[in-house]
Formats: sequence, structure tokens, C-alpha cells
Amino acid sequence: MSPTIHREQGFRFFFFSREEPRKHVHVIRAEGEAKFWLEPEIELARNSGLSRRQLKEA
Repeated sequence: MSPTIHREQGFRFFFFSREEPRKHVHVIRAEGEAKFWLEPEIELARNSGLSRRQLKEA
């Protein structure tokens, strides 16, 4: 299960509770999806289909 933690401007932010120990969040939108590390600082882990502008918005 992947609980939604936030929705804004067409983005859905969610996580998988048993995926891995390092804190991160997944972001999905119609055009694609991305994963961001939340520690030790916010960093893009991977991206598939989102533009630079969309990543910045997320």
C-alpha cells in the first residue's frame, strides 16, 4: 500500500512503508514520476518523464 501524503497542482506525493530505510518520497503526475531522498538533504534519486520545471515545482 502507498499512502498519499499530499496532493497539489496535479502531483501526488506518497511513500511505500516497507521499501527501504532511508527516508524518501515518491511524486507522480500524468507525465511521469520521481523519487526524492529526504535525508540528509532533499535530493533527486530518480526521474522518469518529469521536466526540470516539474521537478522544481515538486
